[in-house]
Parts: sequence; structure tokens; C-alpha cells
Amino acid sequence: MAVLTTSPARIASPAFPPPASPDAACPRCGSSRPHDLTRAQARIAELEAQVAQLTNKAAQAVVSRWADCEAQLRAPRSQPPSTPAQAEPAPPSPTTTTTTTTSLLQRTSRLSSFLYARKPTPALRVDVHRQNSLPLPNLHALASPAASPTPSAEDLIEALTREKTLRQEAEGRLTSTSKEVEELSASLFEQANEMVADERRARAKLEERVDELEKRDKEKRRRLERLEGALERIEKVRRMLDE
Repeated sequence: MAVLTTSPARIASPAFPPPASPDAACPRCGSSRPHDLTRAQARIAELEAQVAQLTNKAAQAVVSRWADCEAQLRAPRSQPPSTPAQAEPAPPSPTTTTTTTTSLLQRTSRLSSFLYARKPTPALRVDVHRQNSLPLPNLHALASPAASPTPSAEDLIEALTREKTLRQEAEGRLTSTSKEVEELSASLFEQANEMVADERRARAKLEERVDELEKRDKEKRRRLERLEGALERIEKVRRMLDE
């Protein structure tokens, strides 16, 4: 007889972009960013790592629950007869076994879709007609020494809810940190623009002062040339008088 086995779909962890380099410079003034922006970017990277870790934990919880569901399916069949003289219990009817299997798999599908509401797993969708057409497994072939206790559906729902809450909190902290970084970047760029404008105004004043000093220097040179010319004429007149 064929054994009903279904492997859960692998849930890929979201890929995040690498954090920006702390040595990045302002695109307008070329100055390096302060340490506050670097620390904020490091905080963003840390929160992204936490989100990825929570996603991996949720995926492992789904895989573990899937294995528990398969164990629950095998649990009623894992009790061998105590003595050969005892009569074997009548096997469950196909309708009852198929209904139990379908309900457990549908419950697992609902729990998985509750955890990953954005990306439902196609592997957990169960076709009822296909399950009805599958042959029933041999009850004695799947017998095991002892069935380990499995958590109830309420415990699983509580664990999944807790993981989802932690993930939402991490995403909220990441969003708030991103907003703070954007506001800090905007204020830093504004301050940089103000500093550049002040520097330009100071440079313009300095250039005006230099132009004024150059004009005064030229005026002094012209006066000095006039004085030298007058001294030369005076010397010529003296020589003429001496002769």
C-alpha cells in the first residue's frame, strides 16, 4: 500500500540590500557623513538581520508542525496488538480516514497561510478528490514503538501568532528607524547647504576686499611714479643751474 507523505515547501528568506558604506559623501558638498548617520545605518542592518532570523524561525516552525501532523496521522496506527490471540481491531472506514487526513492537511494549510499571508505556499493546498482516490496505507506496516506527544493546534497557533507579532514589531522598528534616518539626512543636507552658502558669501566679500586693495595698490604706484618723475625733473634743473 502507498504511504501518504507530503514534503513542505521551502520558504525562502527575504533578501535585503547591503547597508550603505559609512564612508559615503554628500553628493552636493562632498563632505563625509557624520557618525550619527553611520550608527543609524548600522542599526538598520541589525534590524534587517533580526527580520531575516524571525522569518527563518517561522519557516522552521511550519516544517516542524508539518512533521507533527504526519506523526499524528501515523499515531493511531502505531499500536501493535498485545497478544496474537487477541482479535485485530477493525480498520477504519475509507471515508473516516480520508476525512481525518483532509482535515489535518487543510488545518496545516490554514496555519501556513495565516503565518505567510502575503505569500501562500502552493504545496499545502490539498485536493479533496485526489485524496479520496489514493489507496489507504497499511496500518501495521506503519507501526512504531511509541508515539511522542505532539503539541495541540492551539499551542501551534499561539506560537505562530507570537512569531508574527515579533516580526511585525521588528518591521515597525525598521520603518521608524528608516524615517529617522531620512529626517536626519534631510537636516544634514540642509545644514551643509547653509554652510556652503555662508562660505560663498564670505568668499565673495573676501574677493571684493582683495579687489579694493588691488585698486589702492595701483593708485599708490601711479603716485610713486609721479613723484619719481618730479624728482628727476628737479635733478635736471639742479644740474642746469650748477653748469
